[in-house]
Amino acid sequence: MGGALPALVAGFHLTKTVGLLDNLASFPVLGRRPSAAPPLPRVSLLVPARDEADRLPRCLPGLLAQPAAEVLVCDDESTDDTAGVVRRAAADDPRLRLVPGTPRPPGWIGKSWACHQLAAAATGDLLVFCDADVLLQPGALAALWAELTRQRSEVFSVFPRQQTGTLGERLLVPLIDEVLLSFLPHRLLSLPVPAAATANGQLLAFRRSAYQAIGGHRAVADRIVEDLALGRLARRRGLRLGLALGGDLVSARMYDGYPQTVRGLGKSMREAHGDRDALLLASLGWHLLAYTVPWLRWRSAPGWRLAATLSVAQRLLVNAKTGRGSPWEALLVPVTAPAAIPVYLLAARRRARWRGRSYP
Repeated sequence: MGGALPALVAGFHLTKTVGLLDNLASFPVLGRRPSAAPPLPRVSLLVPARDEADRLPRCLPGLLAQPAAEVLVCDDESTDDTAGVVRRAAADDPRLRLVPGTPRPPGWIGKSWACHQLAAAATGDLLVFCDADVLLQPGALAALWAELTRQRSEVFSVFPRQQTGTLGERLLVPLIDEVLLSFLPHRLLSLPVPAAATANGQLLAFRRSAYQAIGGHRAVADRIVEDLALGRLARRRGLRLGLALGGDLVSARMYDGYPQTVRGLGKSMREAHGDRDALLLASLGWHLLAYTVPWLRWRSAPGWRLAATLSVAQRLLVNAKTGRGSPWEALLVPVTAPAAIPVYLLAARRRARWRGRSYP
């Protein structure tokens, strides 16, 4: 049994590395010179915003640099100057419009309610939902449309290049890209595989007919991880999903510091594990075993050494593909699982608090 455990962990890392290598070759990245595509349809850029007065001044110029027909921002009952920031910017560009949010009805999660109001106010044939922490470079919308068209997608999302400013963020935020690139082969999106479904609400586009076909955000009104739920629902309805990395054109800094990162990831961790305590515990235990224990047992078996080496190599490959981070960041891998323990503890509480609201 002593040799079986390191062999099992090494086998996991070998399998993960194979999937990652496949995605390094096949996972699309938005390009500054997109391939030929039909002319842009009428596009609505839609931003749900709750207490985003600090972020919107950085976000809005990138949105307004795109050839969208309209840019709508829903003020989701903010307690800061979110509405004022939008109104002042709208004075210089008539495409920008504030959508005053109304109190969310019972059973609705705040973000889904804001997105539902935006969709109702939008006039575009392509609805592009964009979080206020996302920065778009000139050409981003054209590249998104070109890639959506190339993949023949009806629902299409972009994973921005994740920016991190503190050690705590560098420990945990890169896991988002690592999970995506290691465990969802992009080639499966073109096959009828129900499990091959995900989406990213940071930048999520729908052809209007597809949005209506799945029932829009109303269909996921009570889901904390609404983007994943929308992707899975679209897949069940037979709609074609598309994914791409943001590359140089789309970036975001999701959190400011380790405490906010823990709260942000913790609010969605439970739903990502099927709302089951047993799965949360098993996930934490496995990550400690797969990423931390190999370094503690380096000298005891070749399997541990192989697992430890591959875990660092995976982070280097992910960062190379996404164009973020630096080589030294890979040295944080052994302590990433322990750093995630507070995220699991928060998820185990069965209640999340985010932007002044509590969610079961």
